[in-house]
Amino acid sequence: MAYVRSPFVTNQHRPIEQPIEFDHRHHAGDEQIDCRYCHFSVEKSPSAGIPSTTVCMSCHAQVWNKSPYLAQVRQAYFTDQAIPWVRIHNLPDFVYFNHAIHVSKGVGCVTCHGRVDEMGAIEQVAPLTMQWCLDCHRNPGPNLRPQEFITSLTWAPPTDPAQAKELADKLSTENDVHSRTSCSTCHR
Repeated sequence: MAYVRSPFVTNQHRPIEQPIEFDHRHHAGDEQIDCRYCHFSVEKSPSAGIPSTTVCMSCHAQVWNKSPYLAQVRQAYFTDQAIPWVRIHNLPDFVYFNHAIHVSKGVGCVTCHGRVDEMGAIEQVAPLTMQWCLDCHRNPGPNLRPQEFITSLTWAPPTDPAQAKELADKLSTENDVHSRTSCSTCHR
């Protein structure tokens, strides 16, 4: 069991080469671009969405528009071809996961994806195992945050345990969050 839960099997911290170098440290960190700008369907769809070249070119038609680093992006845009990004956070086909419900209930991006503003290349930081998901589903409070901080990569709950519990209880009530541990919640 230790082997199947090890990072070797869960793909944690494994570098995955992408077709185009994309640095989240610059976009999410330096420029502080909100996650929802590129992953625009995260609040209304099961999938967060992979940005199209149109999204990239909405900025890069004016910024770095002659950069050789962006030649493949421009080529994909002008030939109406999708960039073949490689999925990093990949759940088994028998697992149903809905980004929109998690975001609407107050689970922030950083909870599952980590500090992408500190990653040159995105890597999976959470194990995404059934146990890891169930731990949160059994006790979601510590992973909830106010909606205005849903994409904040630096927000943290109060350090005082009593205040943290009070906030978690308040957010659970406001967002109608309930523990979900029925098999059919994720296995459909």
